[in-house]
Parts: sequence; C-alpha cells; structure tokens
Amino acid sequence: MNNQHRLVIICTAVSMLAACREASSKKKKEEKHHGSQYTFSTVVQEPLSSSIQLPAVLDAYQKVSIYPRANGFVKNVLVDRGSVVRKGQMLLELDAPEVIQQYYAAQAKWLQAKADYAASKDNYERTVAVSATPGTISPHDLEVSNAKMLADSAIMNSQLANFRALEATRSYLQVTAPFDGVITERNVHPGALVGPTTNIDGRPMLMLEQEDRLRLIVQVPEIYSAQLGDAQKVSFRVNALPGKEFTGTISRQAGSLNDRFRSEAVEVDVFNPGHTLKPGMYAEITIPVSGSRQAMVVPATAIVTSTEKKYVIAVRSGITHWVDVQEGNHHNDSTEVFGSLQAGDKVIAPATDDIKENVSIE
Repeated sequence: MNNQHRLVIICTAVSMLAACREASSKKKKEEKHHGSQYTFSTVVQEPLSSSIQLPAVLDAYQKVSIYPRANGFVKNVLVDRGSVVRKGQMLLELDAPEVIQQYYAAQAKWLQAKADYAASKDNYERTVAVSATPGTISPHDLEVSNAKMLADSAIMNSQLANFRALEATRSYLQVTAPFDGVITERNVHPGALVGPTTNIDGRPMLMLEQEDRLRLIVQVPEIYSAQLGDAQKVSFRVNALPGKEFTGTISRQAGSLNDRFRSEAVEVDVFNPGHTLKPGMYAEITIPVSGSRQAMVVPATAIVTSTEKKYVIAVRSGITHWVDVQEGNHHNDSTEVFGSLQAGDKVIAPATDDIKENVSIE
C-alpha cells in the first residue's frame, strides 16, 4: 500500500510540473504575440523650438514716491492725480520763513567775509610792493599781512560753504519732477505741515510714474531660463483689453533664480506712447524658446507618468527597458526628454505602465 501511494504522488507531481511548463510556454508565446501589436517610434536628437505662455504684470518703467526734504507748510500744490508733468516742472511749493531768513543771513555773512578777504589781500599785495624798497617794511609786518590774508580767505570759504548749504535747503522748498510722467497719487493739500520727521500716515506727498514706457515682468521657470535670448521679441495679451495683441523686447534678465519659486525674473520693455496700457495690468505673455541641442525628441504618448517618476519604454534587442527621463519643451505631439537615450533608439508609443520591464517583444 505504501509503495502504491508513493507512486500515485509521484505521478501527480510530474503531471502538475508538465502543466506548469506548458502554461509558462503558452504565456511567453502570448507575450511575444502581443508584442506585435505595439507601435514604435524612433528617438531623434534635435532642438525642439516652441513657445511658452506665462502670466506677467505691467509696471511703470520709473516710479518714485516724493517726500519732503525740509520742514515747512504746503503753500501751493500745482498738480493733482492724473496730471501729466515734465522733468524739472514744479509740483508743489513749501513755505518755511525761518529757512529763508537763515539763507539771507548766510548770504550777508559770506559777502562780508568776501569783502574782508579782498581788503586783506589788497593790503598784503601793497605791503609786498613796498617791501621791495629795503628798510621800508619789516619781515615781521610782511608775515602778519600774509597771515591776515590767509585767515580771511579761510573765513570767506567757510561762510560760502554755509551759504551754499542753506541755498540747497531753500531749493528743497520747491519740489520738481525728476522725470516725465503722470501723478498717480496725491496726499497733501495747502496748509499741511510736512517734513522729513513729520509722518503723513507713512504716505508720500505725491507719487510719480512713467507710463509712456512700461516694464512687463514675468517669472520664467528654471527649465526655460537658459533658452532665452537678448533682444528677443515676444508678444502678450492683456486681460483688460481682449482681442488686442502687443509686442515687446526682452531687455533684462535677473541672472539668478528665485529660491522659493525656482524661476528667473525677466523684464520686457514696452513702449506705450498712447497710454493704452496701465501699470498694474495683468497679461499673458508668449515667449519663443529655442530648445536644447542635447535633447532627445519623442512622441508625447511615449512618456509614462507614474506617482514616482516619468519614463519611456525603450526596446533594445527585443527587450523592454524603462528609461527615466525629464521633460523639456513641448510642441504639438512631440516632447523633449533628457535621459539615457541615444538617437535612433526605438521606444513604444503609445506606452502605458501595463508594459513591464525586461519583457521580450518580437
């Protein structure tokens, strides 16, 4: 009974092993047969020129907050919000009687010192002329005359410096425009006391902005920042003016990336002679990008995105290989990728994560 029982067990095991081998062989045949249903694409090495659309904001080319540089009362305000002004034009006038009096007093002292110096200089020159005759002027008197002239010269220069300082302070009472622009904010009226130490709720007296030329500021992601060129033409649209397209030129790049957003600030100069565009408007900018010469181009459907990575399925010697990649530019149905790929490699497109690695495909 024991020998018969053992024989039955051995026969059963042999039958099961044969069935497993047959199933495995059948599965491989099915996989190879299934491989004939895949489509392949050839990897190409070339820069993929494209364009990207990014949000941007318009800002004044120049903008300045005008604060008082001297203490005084507002005497006249010659502009208001929306006033178009020219460089050097008077914007407002302050009244400070004590500054005016100090100015005239300093001027009088300087004129007096100037007269004293002129007299001592004339006296010294006459003394020198007389001393040419031996015995008429002692050397001591000549030195005293020279010292008096030098002292008066020093006093005159000191009074002149004080006069110039008060002259500059007096000029602060007349506030002028530092450049052509538009007054966009006014926070003072005649009679108000203002000064460097007087706080008007932290607000400036006036805000001046240049609006005939604007800056379009855009944050360009790190992957595209190296593909921008100097003086590159770009186009943009403004949400507030639908149906209109504007153009500009890339003029400045920050040269470093923002630590928080990993992007580079890029500025586009926009000429705005008709003041159609306003500082603060939001825009959508289209920037052409040239692509990288080291990039490999594959169909967009060849890229498989999982929760952990992005990869393409390359077929080498009939075996599938998952190749990790990073995406670059996109154009139509093509995408730049960077990874362990070579020009001429075959990749499955379209590809899905159902296609396993190291599977034989014929």
